[in-house]
Amino acid sequence: MAERAQVERNRHNGHKPGDERLGRGEVGTLAALLELEQIDINIFRGRNADHGLPRSRLYGGQVAAQALRAAGHTVAPDRLPHSLHGYFLRTGRPDLPVLYQVDRDRDGRSFSARHVSAIQNGQIIFSMLASFHTGEAGGTHDGLPRREAPDPEQVEPHRAAFRDRLVDIREITHTTESEDRVSDLMWIRSATPLPDDPLVHACALAYVSDLGSGYGQLSDPGIPSGGPSVDHALWFHDRLKLDDWVLLDLWPTMAGGARGLYHGSIRSPAGRLGATLSQEMLLRS
Repeated sequence: MAERAQVERNRHNGHKPGDERLGRGEVGTLAALLELEQIDINIFRGRNADHGLPRSRLYGGQVAAQALRAAGHTVAPDRLPHSLHGYFLRTGRPDLPVLYQVDRDRDGRSFSARHVSAIQNGQIIFSMLASFHTGEAGGTHDGLPRREAPDPEQVEPHRAAFRDRLVDIREITHTTESEDRVSDLMWIRSATPLPDDPLVHACALAYVSDLGSGYGQLSDPGIPSGGPSVDHALWFHDRLKLDDWVLLDLWPTMAGGARGLYHGSIRSPAGRLGATLSQEMLLRS
């Protein structure tokens, strides 16, 4: 009874004025997209993004970000996500809200594990495991090569930004191949300010981690530049603010059997490694 009473207090007091718009229409900012309505214990509802133009399917990064936010609502405030692993099971519809059901797998002394199911029309469209950690002192090592990039303000806005009002995209790499690897490189930030909440910024990072394609710059015959996401893994290393610029670097690893695996990193302008990612996508000609 105490937990259900807390749910009611959250519903009436946990949102800022104006959050009564949740559940109606679409949202035009990343901050609003990450506001979820708690409709029961461990069950949340999200709204879809207004990207400016009609879309036939939900953007996978939106579902992953909202699923992570739902999980974050069920853990202690001092625990932040350090990893997530998700599978895109069905195409999401942009004309329907998404329900997020959270299973509290475990709460230990320093880690919490959550399983989130994203549901539309009674069917699971996305399944995610996420782990949260209190954070502990320890040494630091960054062995991932860092790509040099021009200042984001010197790069023209990418045309995709006009299809996604929520983020500002400055694409650097188009067809250039570096000496060591083909790479899709872009600056990204939220188009509007975000709350000063590290969980919100972690969820915003999850949102942008599904942008681009590790195969966007590859010229191998028979391999498309992109396709639907199959599964997605993200590891959080250092806190980044996503209403500041971050550098997304994606590179292909292996393609075959109409699937392609790529890896990526997300860094601050100063080079701090905020996250690394791996994604498998469907590559059908």
